[in-house]
Amino acid sequence: MAPTLYDEKPEPGDLIEIFRCNFQHWTLYVGGGFVVHLAPPSEVPGASSNSLMSVLSDKAKVKKEKIWDVVGHDQWCINNQLDQDYQVRPICEILKDAQAYVDQELPFCVFKGNCEHFVTELRYGKAESRQVQQAVETVGMAAMVGFGVLAVAGIAAAIFGGGSKKKNKGGEYKTLRTTPG
Repeated sequence: MAPTLYDEKPEPGDLIEIFRCNFQHWTLYVGGGFVVHLAPPSEVPGASSNSLMSVLSDKAKVKKEKIWDVVGHDQWCINNQLDQDYQVRPICEILKDAQAYVDQELPFCVFKGNCEHFVTELRYGKAESRQVQQAVETVGMAAMVGFGVLAVAGIAAAIFGGGSKKKNKGGEYKTLRTTPG
């Protein structure tokens, strides 16, 4: 059963972060119990960004739906954390622009044009996705760790391997040590 009371009542222009299984879906609260958000056009209300289609699609549709239809049973919160970094556009402009986008189909790219980019553009005039930035940093860090492990293994092999190998007359490899063994 969907919640009927707000833990914290959103105000028009607030960004709503919805916690899905492996990602967050973002909406803009426009008042009266409604949100505007970017979702794949083929999906039904309530499932709009909960499936793999939301990542695989290259197009998305701007929808205006009841907040509880979009939130479903997922956890959510008001998240205007970028207010500390950027100036919030006037609320009347945010709402006017959000309404103007409703029912439009827009290009979608998980890395540079997702639901979070869409709502931050509306609120701040700057498209930004912290979850994409965090994912890129995580992947970058994993790659650095992976390269670090390979580098350490290579250094260890050079130090402890003791030298190079050379074929002897019988065709067998013999280790040639560069340090006393």
